[in-house]
Amino acid sequence: MALWDKFKQNAQTMQTQLIAKKNDLKSGAFRDASMAMCALVAAADGSIDQAETAKVAQLIANNEVLRNFDKDDLQRRFHAHANQLQSDFQLGKVQVMQEIAKAKKKPDEARAVIQIGIVIGGADGDFDPQERAVVREACFALGIAPTEFDL
Repeated sequence: MALWDKFKQNAQTMQTQLIAKKNDLKSGAFRDASMAMCALVAAADGSIDQAETAKVAQLIANNEVLRNFDKDDLQRRFHAHANQLQSDFQLGKVQVMQEIAKAKKKPDEARAVIQIGIVIGGADGDFDPQERAVVREACFALGIAPTEFDL
């Protein structure tokens, strides 16, 4: 199996796992960490443009697991994190990682945040090295071994 085919299969498997846990993923910490993760993945290369922001916002709106939350609230939180990262990437990254780390208390939610990052990162057909790197860093912030997700 080609590497890309394997990645697509893994991303689909992760989305299926997330949907199965949908009813358990309703906390504010999960919501906030997921939106921080989405912004971090979108800005993984150190910048975020309007096209990326719009694409990720659309993915958030259409993600079945995130439908547990108000769509407008999710968009507001995502854009706030994206703006932090855009205005000062290094400082924004610290703040976003702190938000992601709040999900650490519930291991299932922490893993779901990582899965959201992988699904969002691969949605454009290319889970590039910068996206993989920030998701790997988020694993450390959540106390999860990156190898659990082949990162």
